[in-house]
Amino acid sequence: MCDTMVIVERDRVFFAKNSDRDANEGQNLEWHPRRRSTKNARIKCTYIEVPDVEETFATLISRPFWMWGAEMGTNEHGVTIGNEAVFTKEPYESEAGLIGMDLLRLALERAATAEDACTIVTSFLETYGQGGGCGHESKNFVYHNSFIIADSTSAYVLETAGRRWSVESVKNVRSISNALTIPDFRDAYSDYLRTRVSGARERQLRTQNMCSCAATVGDFARILRDHGEDREAPKYRLASGAMSAACVHGGGTIASSQTTGSWISELMPGKFRHWATATSAPCTSLFKPVSVDTPVDVGPRAEGRANDSLWWKHERMHRAVMRDPEKLSPIFAAERDETERRWFSDPPDSAAAFAEGESLLKKWTDGVQGTDARDTRPPWARRYWAKRNKVAGLNHVGTNL
Repeated sequence: MCDTMVIVERDRVFFAKNSDRDANEGQNLEWHPRRRSTKNARIKCTYIEVPDVEETFATLISRPFWMWGAEMGTNEHGVTIGNEAVFTKEPYESEAGLIGMDLLRLALERAATAEDACTIVTSFLETYGQGGGCGHESKNFVYHNSFIIADSTSAYVLETAGRRWSVESVKNVRSISNALTIPDFRDAYSDYLRTRVSGARERQLRTQNMCSCAATVGDFARILRDHGEDREAPKYRLASGAMSAACVHGGGTIASSQTTGSWISELMPGKFRHWATATSAPCTSLFKPVSVDTPVDVGPRAEGRANDSLWWKHERMHRAVMRDPEKLSPIFAAERDETERRWFSDPPDSAAAFAEGESLLKKWTDGVQGTDARDTRPPWARRYWAKRNKVAGLNHVGTNL
């Protein structure tokens, strides 16, 4: 489950996205320079091969560890894309094809404008279809996809149902959240029940309204951290956990998801500024300045079990904080906000920002884990996290059952 939003202004475009996936699905920032291939070469995506191009554009992507494609990313031309799962009445294909994240990465590698990216996605969609497992915990979890595709002067919503698609130009403000939104396409193809279970309409309405008042990168950071009206802590529902607001937290008995990466872009003609967490829940994360042409060594890759990667270092703090966010967030929130105000105003070198972020993460983790906070989540949410912590090898973190 995801939330992606965009504002198109006269002289710039804002893009923001939370990537909501399975709780233990590590997601990595990856810098890819231009790549040259021989004529008639093919590229292996998550499940199938497709024709390669002689030269790709440089990209920066945020990629779940097990797939070829990406949840969000940008390229050297400022083309920036985020994808969303959508649930439709169109039958799923019996054979594996391209998944939405593959379509996103293929477009970033080949598109010089947002309009070009729309054409590339729809061409691949019509030729190869979309199919194959999209989940980490369950490879049987399949869905169709929608996208916000932006550059420094324009943005588009592209929605799909199988090999069918519709594109709509964004005139001002737009948010998408696991639901078809283009009126005629939505009416023809939306799966009402699965869309409702995902909480998509509720989240989309709230983020759309909040975006209407956004004017800065900091505003988008606050939207991506939103837990609902005047709430520091997520509100857990029995069926779907904390999926009613943009900052999604796992803990449902039927449907559940967790924000595993977040991204903000400010795109201006000839100047692109990007910030990414490279960690999970934005409410416990720092948005760090990143750029396509400045790779950063962020350490070991995150995968499906705890290791020494930045993503999993942050999980030790995040999962401890979620025992009682109202009590534990004050340990780090003011310093997080002040650090980001400084970075948003005058972005430092990316490597310096990541180094400062790691130092702060260690300080905050020590502070959070040094408390005797009681786990205030409802029993079903505690059981959800106890199971994921055990699988990840974090049995001792935030499991006070």
